[in-house]
Amino acid sequence: MAIKVAVIEDHKDFRESIFLLIESTVGYECTAAFGSVEESLETDYNADVLLLDVHLPGISGIEGIAKIKEKNPFIKIIMLTIFEDEKNIFDAILAGANGYLLKKTSSLRILQAVEDAYYGGAPMTPFIAQKTLEMFKGQFAPKDSDYDLTKREREVLKLIIEGYSNKLISEKLYISFDTVRNHLKSIYLKLHVHSKSEAVLKTMKEKII
Repeated sequence: MAIKVAVIEDHKDFRESIFLLIESTVGYECTAAFGSVEESLETDYNADVLLLDVHLPGISGIEGIAKIKEKNPFIKIIMLTIFEDEKNIFDAILAGANGYLLKKTSSLRILQAVEDAYYGGAPMTPFIAQKTLEMFKGQFAPKDSDYDLTKREREVLKLIIEGYSNKLISEKLYISFDTVRNHLKSIYLKLHVHSKSEAVLKTMKEKII
């Protein structure tokens, strides 16, 4: 079954190049391509993953995340942008973005990021991942408790922060996919969170690992 992808990008040439990349790759299908958030909200489209620009006419990509997820609650959103400043990265993550890539990212990496997001990962360009970690460093006081996470749970949590999907975590740690899911359930319970993005933010804010 192909991964269904939609694109919101106001630059026509770049939008068409992403559309062609998705459509020409086995295992992927581009179901919609829009020039604005408003246009996308007026259309019913079926997509598993959305590639979303930050700077758009009208409603910005970051402002549009909540509106898009209200209409499509299960869609995974990856920001695909030229902006690499801390404010846009932080605002996008807090708004609910599942990943953050720069437009100069290679075609192969964009496709891999779509797959990672589809399987529950939080893909980021390496530069953005490093900048995200640095952004939180030293800003929040560490807590006394480590929430009694086991060594393996801490390993899984570290890989989540680095953007690994459940599938890639299972391969890297040589454990089954179901075991990864069980570890995630335990991590969520101990951290009192309900999603990967919440777990990542809490971990970085409280310096849990």
